[in-house]
Amino acid sequence: MGCTGDSRGRPPFLCVEDPVDMFAPLLKKLFGSKNEREVKRMLKTVQIVNAFEEQMVALSDEQLRAKTEEFKARIAKGETLDQLLPEAFAVAREAGKRVMGMRHFDVQLIGGMTLHEGQIAEMRTGEGKTLVGTLAVYLNALSGKGVHVVTVNDYLARRDANWMRPLYEFLGLTVGIVTPFQPPEEKRAAYAADITYGTNNEYGFDYLRDNMAFSMDDKFQRELNFAVIDEVDSILIDEARTPLIISGQAEDSSKLYTEINRLIPKLEQHIEEVEGEVTKPGHFTVDEKTRQVELNEAGHQFIEEMLTEVGLLAEGESLYSAHNLGLLTHVYAGLRAHKLFNRNVEYIVADGQVLLVDEHTGRTMPGRRLSEGLHQAIEAKENLNIQAESQTLASTTFQNYFRLYNKLSGMTGTADTEAFEFHQIYNLAVMVIPPNKPLARKDFNDLVYLTAEEKYAAIVTDIKACIAENRPVLVGTATIETSEHMSNLLKQEGIDHKVLNAKFHEKEAEIIAQAGRPGALTIATNMAGRGTDILLGGNWEVEVANLEDPTPEQIAQIKADWQKRHQQVIEAGGLHVIASERHESRRIDNQLRGRAGRQGDTGSSRFYLSLEDSLMRIFASDRVKNFMKALGMQSGEAIEHRMVTNAIEKAQRKVEGRNFDIRKQLLEFDDVANEQRKVIYHMRNTLLAAENIGETIADFREEVLNNLISQHIPPQSLPEQWNVAGLEAALNTDFAVKLPVQQWLDEDDNLHEDSLREKIMAQLLVAYNEKEDQASAEALRSFEKQILLRVLDDLWKDHLSTMDHLRHGIHLRGYAQKNPKQEYKRESFTLFQELLDSIKRDTIRVLSHVQVRREDPEEEEARLRQEAEELASRMQFEHAPAPGIDQPLPDEEGGEAPVAVASEPVRNDQKLGRNELCWCGSGKKFKHCHGQIN
Repeated sequence: MGCTGDSRGRPPFLCVEDPVDMFAPLLKKLFGSKNEREVKRMLKTVQIVNAFEEQMVALSDEQLRAKTEEFKARIAKGETLDQLLPEAFAVAREAGKRVMGMRHFDVQLIGGMTLHEGQIAEMRTGEGKTLVGTLAVYLNALSGKGVHVVTVNDYLARRDANWMRPLYEFLGLTVGIVTPFQPPEEKRAAYAADITYGTNNEYGFDYLRDNMAFSMDDKFQRELNFAVIDEVDSILIDEARTPLIISGQAEDSSKLYTEINRLIPKLEQHIEEVEGEVTKPGHFTVDEKTRQVELNEAGHQFIEEMLTEVGLLAEGESLYSAHNLGLLTHVYAGLRAHKLFNRNVEYIVADGQVLLVDEHTGRTMPGRRLSEGLHQAIEAKENLNIQAESQTLASTTFQNYFRLYNKLSGMTGTADTEAFEFHQIYNLAVMVIPPNKPLARKDFNDLVYLTAEEKYAAIVTDIKACIAENRPVLVGTATIETSEHMSNLLKQEGIDHKVLNAKFHEKEAEIIAQAGRPGALTIATNMAGRGTDILLGGNWEVEVANLEDPTPEQIAQIKADWQKRHQQVIEAGGLHVIASERHESRRIDNQLRGRAGRQGDTGSSRFYLSLEDSLMRIFASDRVKNFMKALGMQSGEAIEHRMVTNAIEKAQRKVEGRNFDIRKQLLEFDDVANEQRKVIYHMRNTLLAAENIGETIADFREEVLNNLISQHIPPQSLPEQWNVAGLEAALNTDFAVKLPVQQWLDEDDNLHEDSLREKIMAQLLVAYNEKEDQASAEALRSFEKQILLRVLDDLWKDHLSTMDHLRHGIHLRGYAQKNPKQEYKRESFTLFQELLDSIKRDTIRVLSHVQVRREDPEEEEARLRQEAEELASRMQFEHAPAPGIDQPLPDEEGGEAPVAVASEPVRNDQKLGRNELCWCGSGKKFKHCHGQIN
């Protein structure tokens, strides 16, 4: 809104709305942007590094390697990593020249400093991010606390580790790689190395596995010191919506899934409006934006009738009865499997299994399963063997896992657009690193067609033109289905090509190596979008590696042939990237574009779209369609207009904004669970490290007894109000002792609440000491530890399941005029208090009832280990949507918001007294509620 004057009557040209906005361009011109100022600051350090270069060149290999031990000694004497940085970077640069034949550019030194300072370095594709990482990794590895390099997949982890291993080993550092299904000894050695490579999933799962270990010797990870995340936007943003879950198999219900699967096709979809016409009502609706299905009233009635007919639902019963809610979950899982999950898009079927496809990378995720019965429903839909459902054993999110590191940094080609989210959630600043060579790639405007077939025909025409010029072409597709459709079209045209998708991932390196040859045509899903280097003319190093024992003459000939092909491709215009549709995220599109024009090479890119594409259909269709109709477009014609591009980018921003809200919501919910997770894991680690937990057990005993007495003898109550018989029964149940409490009270009029407590405690200690006499103090201490560990794990698993169910249904509280997030916090706090009480009570109950023999602790530990091994064999590692997290809250976009606004419990800024009612609305005093956490 323009400035219209102020309260003092000054005319508009004399009043200023926002002085900061007005002077921002002037200030930027005078002082430069924040990014430019940071670059200037770091350039001073670059000059110091460069000054060391002559000195490093003069050193022998042995002297250069000895610098590592010298640095470690200086750190031990108190020198900081910041003080060592210029000299250490100079050492790493010189080692890179000698071992890899690559010298770090000045801008790469700036990138290394950015990583060391715990920031995100945005570097264009082909600017050498992997080499940049070696600077910060080497410097921080000198501390001896370990450095984790995080990649998006196992292929890149192995490739980068083996690529950079000679450099690190030349400098006297060790390198390890963590992979799935790795032998424990090998994995432990990998984590003990100075530098460890692995995927975000494997680091996260190992963290969870460590917190399920039965001894400190079984743990893998050390202190989480410093992590460098490659493709940081993919890991911390794209994958932040889906938590990591370790689950174990539960009871078999395969017959139920099969029966439900037969009923689902009988349900008809309700479509309210198609081209302005209302269709006949169906049984359920599908919301593609939120990826939800919802039964309507007719649907509920229809499915209940069918379930009654097949004997799954009793006559007259409702699906919404408490004992039938599990059946309702099965129905919804079946609906989602049939209507929201499509074969060769969200998953593929291979070797009789449903393999999920990562929407961001295009790779399959073996071993990953969808939760809440959805995976089993898909297996039933595909007529496969249905595997047992799973129970959550441990879970976390990437957001909370990576915030555990003392220092976190990352690299990517596209982070600046997400700078706000990086700062908000991870407290990470984004630094845009200047390119070493200017970008020579030409990005053509999007072409939009009316139908998908017209679009594909245009793509084939473009491909033919490029191949005729001997240009290599990379066609990027969003799904496996599209890549196979393109492949079939090209086969019909007799055009030779390679397909790279999740079905052929084992050929990835071979296909990528040849994708830059003259006239080469490669069709790829998003898996070719990140970390893949398509060299113009092909990769001569791969050709050499394929020879068993190449001679120098053969290598020279291969290099010469490659040089000719390289020059031929450059003269033809470089690699041409064709995208078959826009992704939901602009960053994924930019990553695909970035395959062309690496390191200043020539190249080009073009996006082909149609109104039938999912993004256009859901978010941008109407506006663009009306525009195209106004232009009078005919079949086969394309539109190339800035307005269309703006509409598409607006649609992408809308999706990105919605996804950010989902990630933020996930974090808000998981932050509650994270605090509980920290408490339990700290308790568990303390327990594993302790040799004697006798004092802990004594504290538990006292607290359990106090709770029992408070329940049966209320404070400040009259003797007539005491439930002595109930207390005697409870003591027998929890402590396995029969005490004549009523007789004591009858015989001694002076017994009051406190003295009675002391008398009971004395008897409990006598009974427990008898167990110690029967076995030994050492045996009992060991047994206490094993029992507490078992109780803790069992109750924590049950608590996770309860929290899952709470989260899944909490959004419904909005319809009762309550804030769902606040309700979740309040109820989860109550559940956690109950969990802690249950751990104490159940531990004391087991220890009181069990008869300990001298050999029992060893037997118990052996049995626990055996059970752990059996559990590990049944474990499944899920990277699946959080339960209920994709359910829009009633007050958010996509939900059916109630008319009234849900009111939040009021939390005033003023400090609450300990005896005042808690701000959360629980009705308890602050000291007994959230005050306990403080």
